[in-house]
Amino acid sequence: MKGFLISDNMDTLVGLRIAGINGVVLHERDEILYMMNRIVEDKEIGIIILTEKVAAIVEDKIKEMKLSKTIPLIVEIPDRHGSNKGKDYILRYVRESIGLKI
Repeated sequence: MKGFLISDNMDTLVGLRIAGINGVVLHERDEILYMMNRIVEDKEIGIIILTEKVAAIVEDKIKEMKLSKTIPLIVEIPDRHGSNKGKDYILRYVRESIGLKI
């Protein structure tokens, strides 16, 4: 299975192309939604990689896809400026998900 990147900047796209992952740079919600729908139809793509800024634009669509589909896996990554989610994002996520304090 292949991965595909939807980014909001060229730096992330170039970095992942070096690693062998194709992708596009998009900024508008309609363009991003159109591309996500095309990716879902491609049976070779198993992972959609989104930068955090792109993911924030289509957050509702991501939730819908995660609840209704097992493939493709949707992964959010920080861009060259770092993460917007804070230092303890993973711990907060676990606490909210299962109610355990680690």
